[in-house]
Parts: sequence; C-alpha cells; structure tokens
Amino acid sequence: MDLNELNHGQRSRLAFIDFSLEYFGEVSRADLISRFKTGLAAATRDLASYKQLAPNNAFLDHKARRYLRRDKFSPLFSHNPEAILTGLSHGFGDGLSFPLEPSDTCFDAVRLVHPKADYIASIMRAIHHRVPLKCSYLSISSGESSREIVPHSLVNNGHRWHVRAFDRVSGSFRDFVCTRFTQLEVLDQSIATLEARDYDKQWNHIVELELVAHPSLQYPQAIELDYAMHEGGLKLEVRAALAGYLLRQWNVDCSKQHSLSGGEYQLALKDSKVLANVSGLSIAPGWQSED
Repeated sequence: MDLNELNHGQRSRLAFIDFSLEYFGEVSRADLISRFKTGLAAATRDLASYKQLAPNNAFLDHKARRYLRRDKFSPLFSHNPEAILTGLSHGFGDGLSFPLEPSDTCFDAVRLVHPKADYIASIMRAIHHRVPLKCSYLSISSGESSREIVPHSLVNNGHRWHVRAFDRVSGSFRDFVCTRFTQLEVLDQSIATLEARDYDKQWNHIVELELVAHPSLQYPQAIELDYAMHEGGLKLEVRAALAGYLLRQWNVDCSKQHSLSGGEYQLALKDSKVLANVSGLSIAPGWQSED
C-alpha cells in the first residue's frame, strides 16, 4: 500500500490515527467513528491500513480495546505544531492540521519562535495521561539543568508557547518555554496529588482586570472603539498565572498613577489593587508591589 495512492478521505482518517497516537498516545475504533461518522467495519479497515503502512507505530491493548503508541513510533504525516496548538487552544475539533494554500489577502503576524513537533507531542501525551516528564531545560538565568515536571496545560503567551507544570526541583508550579527543552522523556509513573492541576493556586485563581484608554491620550475614544469598550472600560476575567503575560502583551500601564509615557502605552489598568494576590508580575509594565 502506497500512502500517495489513497484518496483524500482515507488520508484524512489515517492522518487522524497518526495524530492521535503521536499527541495522545492512543486511538480506538470509537474515536474514528465519532470523528468521521463511519461504521465499525470502516474504522477496522482504516486501522488495519495504518498498521500495514506503519507496523511499528502501535499495538492493540485488548483489555482497553485501544491502540497504544509504541516507543519506536515514527509519524506517517507531518503535523504542523503551530496549527495543532492553535486548533487545540481554540477548540477546533482535535487540532488536526492539513496542508492548506495560504491566503493572498489575509495575513497573520510573522512568528519568530516555533516549537518542535516531537516535543509538543511528548508534552501533550504527558498531559493527556497525567504522568510526569523527565527533561533537560535551558534557562536564561541558570543555564541547563535536569528536572522532572508534571505538565497540565499548554499556553500561548502572545509571543511563544509555554507549558504550565509542577516542578519537582523547586516544589512549585512554574512556566517552561517549550523551545528551551533540549531533551524530553515521558515517564510511566503516577503523580502525587499535590502535583495535579487542581492544586495550582495561581492557575485556578481568576482575577478581573478592567482596562481603560490611557489617560495621556488626546482622543481616548479611538482606543475605546479598538477594544469595543463599554462605558469607557473593558472587563476581562483571566487566570492569575496568565495575567502578567496579557498585561505585557498589550503594554498595559499598571502603575498606580498611570505614569508611563510613550506611544506604545494605549491602555491602562484601572485599579492595580486587583493584582494584590497575583504572582509573576515583574513583566507587567509599571507594576510595583505594595510591599
């Protein structure tokens, strides 16, 4: 069987199998039926075709009735990590990506940072199965180190993707930039209760930010139109762990008297007191702790 001889429908279903194994570590006939609305016999044929094309990629767990990813897995399809991450984050089905012709009239901003597909796949499998990762990580402040982390979420902070995880070295939940991993290994072991997402206080704490047009602007109505503000303000509910990223991305003046100057500051945080119990705010423009 030659992959290039398959029709579009067959390729789509085999790509889904390939994607599920790489990013979730498992796939079943029920998954195919649910995704493509096919019958049991058709799903069985698709899995048999995939096994014929990639005999070393998966094995059948008879007890679970699911195909599981083998350690020697080699993807049949090239899955674009940016498209997959964007699709997953916006809830577009399973995030499966297919090569599409780019528009010549609609453009996105140029991205300089691109995560590696195999690293994203490892992180996704660890999140899906609630298991830790053994990794080597290169930090700007401390260089390269070996550690074990328990990931629970992938986040785009506006500039790059990072993983929110419990760090067993520091004993706390932290953010790790996806492009700074130099080695990743999914560990087959259970995690402690306190390492789970439910115990990440900054992640589960929701803060309400109210953004207003910067007081220094001569015509604040233009900014109010840009952000569809209601009665001069825009209220946002955001996870405390992500507040700093949002405020930095949009250059929100977080100083108490809105004293930052410059054309880049078009927004201001109406009340900086809402950040009292939020950590990681060193990147928020103009923010200073009450202490």
